[in-house]
Amino acid sequence: MPEGSRRLCIITADDFGLATAVNEAVEAAHRLGVLTAASLMVAAPAAQDAARRARACPGLRTGLHLTLCDGHSVLPRRQIPDLVDNDNRFHDNMAGAGWRFFARPRVRAQLAAEIRAQFAAFARLGLTLDHLDAHKHFHLHPTVLSLALGIGREFGLHAVRVPAEPGLLSTRLLLPWLALMRARLRRAGMACNDRLYGVAHSGAMHEARLLQVLAGLPPGVTEIYLHPATLSGAAVTPAMSAYRHEDELAALLSPAVRAALLSPDIELGGYADITRFRSGLPRSPA
Repeated sequence: MPEGSRRLCIITADDFGLATAVNEAVEAAHRLGVLTAASLMVAAPAAQDAARRARACPGLRTGLHLTLCDGHSVLPRRQIPDLVDNDNRFHDNMAGAGWRFFARPRVRAQLAAEIRAQFAAFARLGLTLDHLDAHKHFHLHPTVLSLALGIGREFGLHAVRVPAEPGLLSTRLLLPWLALMRARLRRAGMACNDRLYGVAHSGAMHEARLLQVLAGLPPGVTEIYLHPATLSGAAVTPAMSAYRHEDELAALLSPAVRAALLSPDIELGGYADITRFRSGLPRSPA
């Protein structure tokens, strides 16, 4: 087939480890559906359960879902007092946090310590690190990205998600940051995706939307991310009260979705497959 028509599709579940209901869905969607990757929140309540399930699914590409907002830290508050509240929960004001990351050396040092702690926690779980992304795409922040790349390299990081969904106003507004991000990833020797789908309909990537994305899947490397779970909305977490987690799980288990991925020029995989894919080499035998 013409090389230019080849497509690598990475289908990822975010928030792995957030709750048992999420972990159950990730395992089912990988074993019985089309899910190829998951991004793990190492300080989340069900992180150990997620890691156990991931170890039992060696084909599941697992990455670090770096969490610096809307979640809990790995380090205790006494070590990162400017980042978290008394419950070790990150402050919700991302704009304010982002300014402090950039402008205050003391805060930046605490940020580096927490990022290192999250990479170390992932390493202790005994999983191979497939990629890095961040909760609410906070790694778009240049300071977060710079620290994550430098620290991540020590832990075997080789690939990073670029959160650029085609056609969105937010993507157009973020073009300078996205260009800077891609340039930094190239200099660091990191693989990345060409595009991402899931931003526009976060929490509502049901079967029809997933089929729509797959019908127009362009050549190159595309990541599609979802938030599957066996429960929905506030039953998973109050912060996601409007999320249709169960519909997203149904989409990943859909026979129609599986059929849409049967094209011979579509390959399913993870970030670890990008370099081989772009080199034109065939996938390894199953």
